[in-house]
Amino acid sequence: MQREVIVSDRAPAAVGPYSQAIRSGNLIFAAGQLGIDPITKKLVEGGVAAQTRQALENLSAVLEAAGSSLAQVVKTTVFLIDMNEFSTMNAVYAEFFPAMPPARSTVQASALPLGGLVEIEVIAVAE
Repeated sequence: MQREVIVSDRAPAAVGPYSQAIRSGNLIFAAGQLGIDPITKKLVEGGVAAQTRQALENLSAVLEAAGSSLAQVVKTTVFLIDMNEFSTMNAVYAEFFPAMPPARSTVQASALPLGGLVEIEVIAVAE
């Protein structure tokens, strides 16, 4: 099966040897996104809520570049620095997945790149 590298200039560039996403057949595997502003290349201010919103906006841009969208996400994995922030993250997350939300795992991580508070990765189907 072929693999296609997906790149969006509306999301932060990869900060290491990985792709923003890979499309294989009708599946899109998006790398984890932090709450980094793609213009300033810095984490947004405002804590977990702001970083969750930015991470999901970044993922939306990557998925659109792949011919998909957040509405087509079937699985997410959320990495939080502090599980006590779960309800804050969850409230913002629910805004992006208001109906038929995808399957999800949420885990606490001891550290995230660049000092991020939340990182989210997704698997989606292509439209």
